[in-house]
Amino acid sequence: MKLKTWMKSALAVGALMSLTTGALADGMLRYATVGEPPSLDQQVVTSDLATTIAHHMFEGLYTFNGSNAPVPLLASGETVSEDGKTIVIGLRKGVQFHNGQAMTSADVLASLQRWGEFGSRGSLIFDHVDSVEATGDYEITLKLKEPFGPWKNLMAFINGGPAIYPASVVTGATKEPIAPENYIGTGPYKFNAWEANRYVELVSFDGYASPDGKADGYGGARVADFDTLRFIPVPDVGTRVAGVRAGDYDYAESIPGDLFAELDADAGVKTMLNGGPIFGLVFLNSSDGPLKENFALRRAIQTAIDKTPALQVAIGPEGLWRANGSFAPQGSVWATTSGTENYSKGDAEAAKSMAAAAGYDGQPIKFMVSTNYPFHYDSAIVYTKQLAQAGFNIDLQVYDWATLIEKRAQPDQWDLFFTHHGFVPDPILISVMNDNYPGWWATPEKKALKDRFTASSDPAERQAIWGEIQALIYEQVPTMKTGDVYTYNIASPKLNGLGEQTLIWPSFWNVSK
Repeated sequence: MKLKTWMKSALAVGALMSLTTGALADGMLRYATVGEPPSLDQQVVTSDLATTIAHHMFEGLYTFNGSNAPVPLLASGETVSEDGKTIVIGLRKGVQFHNGQAMTSADVLASLQRWGEFGSRGSLIFDHVDSVEATGDYEITLKLKEPFGPWKNLMAFINGGPAIYPASVVTGATKEPIAPENYIGTGPYKFNAWEANRYVELVSFDGYASPDGKADGYGGARVADFDTLRFIPVPDVGTRVAGVRAGDYDYAESIPGDLFAELDADAGVKTMLNGGPIFGLVFLNSSDGPLKENFALRRAIQTAIDKTPALQVAIGPEGLWRANGSFAPQGSVWATTSGTENYSKGDAEAAKSMAAAAGYDGQPIKFMVSTNYPFHYDSAIVYTKQLAQAGFNIDLQVYDWATLIEKRAQPDQWDLFFTHHGFVPDPILISVMNDNYPGWWATPEKKALKDRFTASSDPAERQAIWGEIQALIYEQVPTMKTGDVYTYNIASPKLNGLGEQTLIWPSFWNVSK
């Protein structure tokens, strides 16, 4: 081949490659995550990282609109008997799974049965279910033992919630996460690939049947404008930020507060506040170890900690955090001051005396934390110093997030662990209310209050009972709230349709560039 001809060919190939690369970039959303999810099986996993990915491909019967009210998704509607004990849920027709199979009540029934027995949050409702049956090809009937006020909120919460699978996948499934090859849902995107430590990839589903109505929160119309969603683990926050600025990523999550002012003023990125605050939680082991049933020792630990310095160090700008002891944010109908006088005492001497009276003799207390979430680690460092000043022997154990999730399921591996919780519209959805969540708080006092809370459908009565439950949390200390954190992510300004803030998890249907 002559040199001139070769150069023309090379230039043509280069131009084609450039056009192709640009087209691929426009058709792919690249999301920089803090790490690798443990699994995407929404029924048994409560990781927010997993839900951020998975709720694009898995759907439930209900979801939340922009006001955090539950609305139908795969359901077409429901009727509830006068006594509140029989719920008949109609199903949308024409919905397809990613394998091309039509969704019917047989699939919904099998999914609800597995979730009810093994799901992370399934027992919260199924402890009150007498029976669930397919009473038609597109109809499910739940019969309750007694009225259960928050049933629809539980159905709508996809994190650890009732994602609908084909019966062929979910029948016989247990608490072990479903394998990636069986990630078959009904959402606008479907599973394509998981390359360990490289990316999780979803692709648009041509057979998607969107719900009707104007998009509102997670409700209404859903359109997959991207060909591909690629979620890339990028543990280093500096790399995530630089990647969005350089155009290597379109979106990056969990950005530290000390960068907020700089990034908010940068025209090259868009800051995305989360609509509801997350809140840190330090869980205490109610199943094993020195803290088991020793409420006095737990109260000593609680008394030693001053939450404000940790928030200042871990979050930074005061506009991004609140030292709020209520488990619901200010302005919420669930906000209460019950028990909050014990939220953040920071009294080392009192804690030392309380610990001695509780029989503490200096044995190590294993405290697990992950560096994948910097505010977890930074807060834990402050708490460890405060607890040491009060005489506690803290064994701080640092893991990646996936390892921490694995180890927290083993009661003999830890005494404390740091996590965080997203905003939820009903306190029954807070993980500490789940007897099976790691920590395993299931005292008779909790059960009595929880039974009253879930049986009532009267909003004022439920709010009053929640105040009693929060007071019990501060008394028995199954977990310690660290404060409200208004987290934010960053996005490329080229993305259209994001809105001004997220609802709970970022969503990328109805988004384009």
